[in-house]
Amino acid sequence: MDGSLQVNDSPPALGRIAITTVAQGFMTAFPDLQVYMDDLTFDPGSTTYHWTLTGIYAETGKHVRISGYEVWTMSADGLIAASLGHFDQADYQRQIQP
Repeated sequence: MDGSLQVNDSPPALGRIAITTVAQGFMTAFPDLQVYMDDLTFDPGSTTYHWTLTGIYAETGKHVRISGYEVWTMSADGLIAASLGHFDQADYQRQIQP
């Protein structure tokens, strides 16, 4: 299995190429992107990664700081098989606008 990534209500990105495309979109939007790990919690069957993203949005020059989390389902070999990402989309949109 190549894994999957779903961010908020977007369709899931399936496989390495699609996941790379999603990640590249954030890296393009924020050339100075920094992602900080705030917390990592473990529950039976899943791991939750809490993060904060900061950077300058390339299109508007606006500084953005958002926090969110991803719920990971791990594969038998210890890799992330599925990631369900969540962040406040309205707050993000407010911050990137000129």
